[in-house]
Amino acid sequence: MTLAGALTRTALGLPAAWVPVEPDAPDARDLLLDELSDPAYAEAQPTWFDLLSRAIADWFGSLRLAEGEGVPALGFVIGAVLLAAAIVAALLIYGVPRWRARSAAGVELLGDRDRRTARQLRRDAERAAAAGDWARAIADRYRAVARALDERTIVPALPGTTAHGFARSAGRLFPIEAAALEAAADRFDGVRYLDRTGSADDYALVRALDDRLAAAPSPVGALAAADELVAAGTPSGGRR
Repeated sequence: MTLAGALTRTALGLPAAWVPVEPDAPDARDLLLDELSDPAYAEAQPTWFDLLSRAIADWFGSLRLAEGEGVPALGFVIGAVLLAAAIVAALLIYGVPRWRARSAAGVELLGDRDRRTARQLRRDAERAAAAGDWARAIADRYRAVARALDERTIVPALPGTTAHGFARSAGRLFPIEAAALEAAADRFDGVRYLDRTGSADDYALVRALDDRLAAAPSPVGALAAADELVAAGTPSGGRR
């Protein structure tokens, strides 16, 4: 056995084997293969987990910042991860209730759960009117008025909004239709809550209002433009 092999086996706590002092080439090769096949050498090699851990540590150590490297860069990465986790937690805590409110707004309409679009409500109202069911025709047509303005993002149909509450909100944006909106709300409440049967004239009133509002341009853009003109014509001191 060579001096290096003997020392290696001694350091590993293995008994030294007898070998010729000066082996020939075939014996030397066999001795070398026997020595390297010893399980102690395999156990001394790093495992795949050791190699992976070292690779990850080397990657973190290679990170560079403007004013630092190594450990400071690792701290930056950890801080970024914690910040991202805080943002996600905030969205889950504060964003979900708002999302639920918007979802409820699309379901509830004037006190009832109703997912129909304005077009569908108008279609159903016309069918009810053709069948002489004026109560249903009036209710669906007024709901179509509310849904249409909500779809156009003019007047939001929020949960809990009543027929007259919607009429007041819409009347502020369409002053010329304020009286007609209140009259239509009266017809809606009459057939919805007071068990009135309604009439063809009542339905004609709500239908004509719906047609006029559908053809009217959105007042939201006009109001915004007017506000900009007022702001542009007013000096910074607030006086003309």
